[in-house]
Amino acid sequence: MKIGPYSLHSLEFGTFGLDGGAMFGIVPKVLWQKENPADDENRIHMATRGLLLKDEAGKRNIIVDCGLGDKDDAKFKDRFKIAPYALDTELRRHGLGPDDITDVIATHFHFDHMGGLTKLDDQGKLTARFPNAKLWAQRRNWAHAWKPNEKDRASYLLDNFSIYEGDSRLNLVDGEEEILPGIFTRITEGHTIGMQHPLISDGTRSLLYCADIVPMSAHVRTAWVMGYDCFPLTTIEEKKKLLKEAVEKETVLFFEHCPYTPGARIEWGGKDFKIKERVAL
Repeated sequence: MKIGPYSLHSLEFGTFGLDGGAMFGIVPKVLWQKENPADDENRIHMATRGLLLKDEAGKRNIIVDCGLGDKDDAKFKDRFKIAPYALDTELRRHGLGPDDITDVIATHFHFDHMGGLTKLDDQGKLTARFPNAKLWAQRRNWAHAWKPNEKDRASYLLDNFSIYEGDSRLNLVDGEEEILPGIFTRITEGHTIGMQHPLISDGTRSLLYCADIVPMSAHVRTAWVMGYDCFPLTTIEEKKKLLKEAVEKETVLFFEHCPYTPGARIEWGGKDFKIKERVAL
């Protein structure tokens, strides 16, 4: 897919598992398990997926989110059924390595989205995985990551981002704006404070990076929101607004956690939103 100066590519960082009940909130298991069957510990199979934007003319290689990373111990990996981290392999498919990335856009700093931002060097010291990249984050989410609330504090792990405090590579954004050419931010507050959604648009074609407001294709249904959300009613209202706009503009939705569908266009089905067509990236 190409939008404006960018060629867009899905990056499959690996899979993991979260509790299906937590992922679908008040939705009964008899409904969600039709599309997302659970294992014997009630974990559903989930992707950690990022987006690569290549602008060869502008010499930019941009990624949105970077998955779980590979710093976690065996107990953590077993709890969340974490597969080996495949970022390097994915970048090589596009002729790139971590040093070639010019910009990293963080939707929010939960461990399954930005755990790959840092790594351990040969001496066990935290270091940047993308040493030449600017980091783009919402100021409110950055502040919240350091002092999270009781609902989501287990998802903000300091080792994933603390080395960027005071670093010149950190660019804090205030609200909705065009942070890079053709890349606009949309902000939601229901899942966590100050989550940003890159909207890539050239005025004709567009793609919205859904992050955790629509983490999987099943979540296009209005009331299917996560138990993890800090403010689920806010999520519903924000989601309705974004999805209505996506229908009107035929925007491709990019799903970070859906193991079956990286992207899709949606339509209004009379009672709720539904998938219109799946899109390969």
